Amino acid sequence: MKIVFGMALAVSLLASAASAQTAAPAPAKPAAEAPWPEAWFEIFKLAPGKQEDFIRRIARADQVSAVAGQPPIQIFVHQDGDDWDVLLFKPVTGFKPTPAQQAAMDAKRKELHMESGPAYFLAIRETIASHTDSKAYGPLSAAQWLAKLDKWRADNPKPGK
Repeated sequence: MKIVFGMALAVSLLASAASAQTAAPAPAKPAAEAPWPEAWFEIFKLAPGKQEDFIRRIARADQVSAVAGQPPIQIFVHQDGDDWDVLLFKPVTGFKPTPAQQAAMDAKRKELHMESGPAYFLAIRETIASHTDSKAYGPLSAAQWLAKLDKWRADNPKPGK
């Protein structure tokens, strides 16, 4: 229940953050036909004394992504309430770096003395006590969601109707 409440809170808080991170929209399609935006939410309970190290690692990862023109991860730091420390919001963009962008990212990673691949995940996991993630549709309005549902129902009538 705590995670569900945290996710609902995060969705309401992050709608404006998500719209600020999205690229210029494609020509508008009717709400029922447009693909839904997707995002990952990651909720972390950090190891005692490791909050700053974790957040600094995220900041360095943002520096690496920035050389390829990518926006920073949206981070929310717990202040009061439930039992979590940091929530990350990551819109699903489908971004695949070009060879030049990948080279620039690799150079920045080396400049920052960052681990990569399996070594990165081992190092960052030293800062984490527990972690959960969920992929979600959004941000979108209730009207957009209902338009998609109504279109699906029109295209897929119940047998016998």
